[in-house]
Order: sequence, then structure tokens, then C-alpha cells
Amino acid sequence: MTLNEIFENYKTIAVYGMSKNKEKAAGYVPLYLKQHGYNIIPINPTTSEIDGMKSYSTLSEVPDKIQILNVFRPSELALQVVEEAIERKKNKGDIEVIWLQEGIINDKAKELAEKNGINFVQDKCMLKEFININITKAKS
Repeated sequence: MTLNEIFENYKTIAVYGMSKNKEKAAGYVPLYLKQHGYNIIPINPTTSEIDGMKSYSTLSEVPDKIQILNVFRPSELALQVVEEAIERKKNKGDIEVIWLQEGIINDKAKELAEKNGINFVQDKCMLKEFININITKAKS
């Protein structure tokens, strides 16, 4: 699945580690995507709300269907996040894509996700990729 297909086909993004701080990528990246029509679901155990959106403490608490799990956690924690996502997929049948933000790389997590039928992107910024795809579309 291409990045373009991910952006076109999936509109609900749970953001694991979303920040209240709009100066941090974990704050402004999801807010930008929200402004461009994506449904953003914050996951952050330290707050109950981010920018007017209900924030959940854990991935398993999210009642809505999740299509993309966007991860803002250190590389060494990515495997644990993927394990949680796989457990959720088994129980709820959602999560089509796990996307580790730029600078976050975990090949064991990638292997595990793909083995469980989840598309996997790592070390790419959703904001940058979204903009690049839209610039390319505008030129063609």
C-alpha cells in the first residue's frame, strides 16, 4: 500500500503519545491533519483532553474504529505499542496501518505488525508526507 493510498483510504487516526504542546511535532502534526479533514483521536495518559478532543489513557480504551495508529513514542517502546495494536486488532478488527513518526525505527515492530496483517510505515513524518503527496498531485 502506498502512502498516497493510506491518506486517501483512511481518515481516522489515533495518535499514540499526542502532546498538548502545539510546539512539539506530537502536537502540531495531528492538529494539521485534523484541519485537513482527518478524525484525530489523542492517546495520552496525562490528560483527558487535547485541543477540545477527548484524550484516552490507553489504546484499548478508544471506543471508535481506528484506521491508522500514528505513534509518537521512542523507538525502544514501538514494539510494545505494536503488541497493543495487534491485541486490539484481534479484539476489535480495526487498525489497518501503524505509522511510526520520523526518527522512530523498530524493525522487530515492523516484522510483527506485517506478520499480523497491518501495513507499517516507520521513520516518516505524516505531515511532510501529506504535504509532499498534495504538492505532487497539484503539479500533475
